[in-house]
Amino acid sequence: MQQRRLGRGGPMVGAIGLGCMSFAGVYGATDRAESHRTLAKALDLGVTHLDTALIYGGGLSEEVIGAFIKDHPGRFTIATKGGIRTQPVRSFDNSERFLRESLEASLRRLGVEHVALYYIHRRDQTIPIEDVVGTLMRFKDEGKIGGIGFSEISPASLERAAAVHPVMAVQSEYSLWTRLPELGMIQACERLGTAFVAFSPVGRGMFGETPLDTASIGDTDFRKTNPRFMEPNLSANERAVSRFRDYARARGLSPATLAIAWTLSRGEHVIPIPGTRSPEHLAEDAKAADIRLTTDDLAEIEAILPAGFAHGDRYSDKQSAGPERYC
Repeated sequence: MQQRRLGRGGPMVGAIGLGCMSFAGVYGATDRAESHRTLAKALDLGVTHLDTALIYGGGLSEEVIGAFIKDHPGRFTIATKGGIRTQPVRSFDNSERFLRESLEASLRRLGVEHVALYYIHRRDQTIPIEDVVGTLMRFKDEGKIGGIGFSEISPASLERAAAVHPVMAVQSEYSLWTRLPELGMIQACERLGTAFVAFSPVGRGMFGETPLDTASIGDTDFRKTNPRFMEPNLSANERAVSRFRDYARARGLSPATLAIAWTLSRGEHVIPIPGTRSPEHLAEDAKAADIRLTTDDLAEIEAILPAGFAHGDRYSDKQSAGPERYC
């Protein structure tokens, strides 16, 4: 697989990474054996960057990864995230005490002494971002993390953080139906030498091979109350995406492969991290690294799915708490 650098001066990783939230059952039941088969497939494919977080199953995703890498040390470049409390209610805490407790617990679950990248999962607006960077710099000096990251921040916040210390990566949702990062974040990352890590490049399954079966969405599934997956928005989105599926198949590609290839085309500093618990789906996702889209290809895709085509917000009001808004 082609390689991309995880931030200026950072490690080289496979151009496509693996989001590991699904290992915690967020999108449906799974088991450790299936997750480990997916991780083994990742090694076969050259997918070397794993992305997880403290809150994915209350640490379950990290535990699953830790059990696998115990027998495969040094094979993956791992990122995890902290800064969100889930008890007694969901809230954001970027204090040094809480971040240190969270990071050390993550390291124990992963069975490592160091992670390549540590993200602030959501900003705590009561603490200046410069102070949070200072905390992360101390973790780096102690050898616990290799690089500093932030998830779902604004370009202005990235500028402030990078003025204190280089930011290895910013992570945001980015796909054919979530294009906000084009309004400043992708450009800011390129300018500052920061990798842009794109989560949900397959639209949380919307760009899958077949239309989403809403009957299969469980009550705990994130999409159950997400505006884009609720009627009448879902039907309108399905009509648009069906044309994209037809276009991908006419080219001999799966829709997921083409959707990820589009994401890769947005810049050499862009690293998509599709999330899956299936080795077969990961193999389809990884094929995108071999696709080179031409200017004509991109124009055709834009005509089928123009920016802003999606019906419904990407988050409900409740879900939108935390990500910084801009533009």
